[in-house]
Amino acid sequence: MTDARTAPDTGSVLLQLKVRLLGISPMIWRRVLVPDAMSLHELHGVLQVAMGWEAIHLFQFSVRGVVYSGPCLHGQPVDVPLSDFRFRRNAKFRYVYDMGCWWEHELRVEDRMSAAPARRHPVCIGGSGACPPEDCGGPDGYHARREEATSLDAMMDLDRVAGFVERIVIERDLSVLEDEDGLWRAEAAADRCKARLRFLEDRFLRGPVNKRFRAAQHRSIHVWSQGRIRPFLAVSGSQELSFPQLVHIRTAVRADKGIPVARARPVH
Repeated sequence: MTDARTAPDTGSVLLQLKVRLLGISPMIWRRVLVPDAMSLHELHGVLQVAMGWEAIHLFQFSVRGVVYSGPCLHGQPVDVPLSDFRFRRNAKFRYVYDMGCWWEHELRVEDRMSAAPARRHPVCIGGSGACPPEDCGGPDGYHARREEATSLDAMMDLDRVAGFVERIVIERDLSVLEDEDGLWRAEAAADRCKARLRFLEDRFLRGPVNKRFRAAQHRSIHVWSQGRIRPFLAVSGSQELSFPQLVHIRTAVRADKGIPVARARPVH
């Protein structure tokens, strides 16, 4: 039996969208083909997968001056299909992810076309630049972290880690493993070096993105988020969530995704 989530399109209209993350240089962008029957909520899932976000924050769209958002924010519902907007070529609208960092994306309709028989959509057909890490402070914070990743402090951390490894591997000096304070400093330096790697990555690969599309992960994103949010709305009797509730949902998302918690320095 064919899975409806990944069934081929049969005669639907496709929109070719170019997605550009604003405020970032060099440019980070993606080009995707999506059915115009897709809702804004489903498009949110597509953008999360295509860009490389983790779907742990709120979002909203802005189309022709009207804001469309999920149940936690003020705005029109996001279950409206793209076809209702009757987008023409070169039409533009905005998508914002993470109200704190404010990652603003410009979406431009590059073309309208008929779907090829037996081809599954959405599909990513182009792109450049790695997605910024979550919670890095938006465009300004991202640029600052990129600069810090090649700073003198970063070089000193590399030197500390290299010296630690050299003493163990080259000099065969295992006494360094008995120095808890020195061991912690070397481990902390290694953790900072590892964290910096995310800000130096600039390669984008379409293959993993399209593999996630074929697995319908773009659909599971918005279904999962609704399942997390609706119980809170039912209890509160409101269409808005308090800050502690949003923090609870965000923590649950990170736990489900296995995102590690930073370790603290041991106290003696």
